[in-house]
Amino acid sequence: MARHSLMPKSLPALSLSLQFDRSDRARAHRQHLSRSFVTRCIRTALDAPGEITVRIVGSQEARALNRDYRSKDYATNVLTFDYSHAPQVHADLVLCADVVAAEAAAQGISVTAHYAHLLVHGTLHAQGHDHEEDAPAKLMEARETALLTAMGFADPYHQAKLSP
Repeated sequence: MARHSLMPKSLPALSLSLQFDRSDRARAHRQHLSRSFVTRCIRTALDAPGEITVRIVGSQEARALNRDYRSKDYATNVLTFDYSHAPQVHADLVLCADVVAAEAAAQGISVTAHYAHLLVHGTLHAQGHDHEEDAPAKLMEARETALLTAMGFADPYHQAKLSP
């Protein structure tokens, strides 16, 4: 008879650099993004050891990066720059504090919960996951939901809006 371990899976090693730009919103978001919280979100989504930089920026920097690297002239919530997937994940995740705050308010969720989702989402992108086509998008969403609910957050794709 097979024995099942009650121990949780061992999380991959992570070397994390956490940076905040000088914009007011990015600096204000430090309260939502402790090093331990960011580490937990990323390690939960990692399948291999990683070296990841997380940078929290304002709208101006996010817009410039999105325009220069994706030819889309607007600030987006998260940009993932993945440099290698194996044997170690090397990536930069750039999150726009202004967009995160606006989206969290529009969805009726906490800024912290939205950051958790975007950190998991960006980490999956850093490992080659994609959501440009329907089948991979459904797989990626299912994985995000499973990881986030295991961390104690609501399903980001089917959550009820919180009361104001």
